[in-house]
Amino acid sequence: MKEIEMKLKGEIDRLTNKTFKFDERIGEGWFSAVYFLKTKEIVEKYAPNNKVTMQFFQKNDAIFCGSDEAIALIHTFAKDTESLEIYSLRDGDKIKPFESVLTITGPYQNFGFLEGLIDGILARRTSVSTNVYNVVKAAAASGIQKPVIFMGDRDDHFMQQAGDGYAAYIGGSQAQATHAMNEWWGKKGMGTMPHALIQLFNGDIVAAAKAYYDVFPEDDLIVLVDYNNDVITDALKVARSFGNKLKGIRVDTSNTMIDQYFIRNPEVLGTFDPRGVNPSLIFALREALDREGFLHVKIVVSGGFDEKRITEFEEKEVPVDMYGVGSSLIKINIAFTGDNVLLNDKHEAKVGRRYRPNPRLERVDLHKL
Repeated sequence: MKEIEMKLKGEIDRLTNKTFKFDERIGEGWFSAVYFLKTKEIVEKYAPNNKVTMQFFQKNDAIFCGSDEAIALIHTFAKDTESLEIYSLRDGDKIKPFESVLTITGPYQNFGFLEGLIDGILARRTSVSTNVYNVVKAAAASGIQKPVIFMGDRDDHFMQQAGDGYAAYIGGSQAQATHAMNEWWGKKGMGTMPHALIQLFNGDIVAAAKAYYDVFPEDDLIVLVDYNNDVITDALKVARSFGNKLKGIRVDTSNTMIDQYFIRNPEVLGTFDPRGVNPSLIFALREALDREGFLHVKIVVSGGFDEKRITEFEEKEVPVDMYGVGSSLIKINIAFTGDNVLLNDKHEAKVGRRYRPNPRLERVDLHKL
């Protein structure tokens, strides 16, 4: 954590394996495709004096992420790093289709077996950072940047949380759901109450909120209000009980449920889909809170939100103050390719590939890592 804090302060250049803590079996080829390992052995026997340039690219407009991790991987596991010359973009750089983001030059047998791992690092980190960037951008469509909470803890294997949280930070997310998601950039997780807490108080949302506030009085009190599928009634109960101590309420209605507000007011139905967290419900909630003087209470929404849905909410000027987003942010939709494009400083590549110099690439000094 100290290393990432130093980076944020500008005291160090790039993150190292002190942050990433790689599995030592990487150096044994355990995670490398077998054909890379076989190629390494063949090259060591028949072409040991080669010098290749491997170039990495992808095919989208994206927010680049994973460069520090990939470089740390090379620094940790490549053979004879003195023989390598590395150029790379930075985490957070905007990149174009087919733009070279990373090049490695040196004897193939010293680093080629890491190709697939580098592709995978860049693919996952860049996908997450780009997904988050697009959602954050959508959440600012009204002219006001509304915070986005990264809530992807339940949508993938828990061992992915640290890297995904860092990529989400690079993409612009202002808060993460777990401590692990914040590990690489030196913060702590954010969250208040789940439905389980309310269940343990027999569905009494006020009692659950009072217990929460008693144990965590230093937290901003944000209460989940959809447990009983009557968000306006329960939001007002909590607001009347806590007054100015209540900072916000969160609505997480399942997209298979219709809130009791619409059952009581069927005349408003017929022109929209009333399921889940929908604009009409949030407008009615905001109006109810304001009518009783609770203008200070923020509204947080979650449950199935993605870039498209946030854009629709913002275009309709739905009174949301913060979005909680999960599964849509960790979809891996950007793939990287590593190609050998130069052999002993001369063009030699598969048909359709060529060396693409990029003046934006920066020389990486492995001695400083």
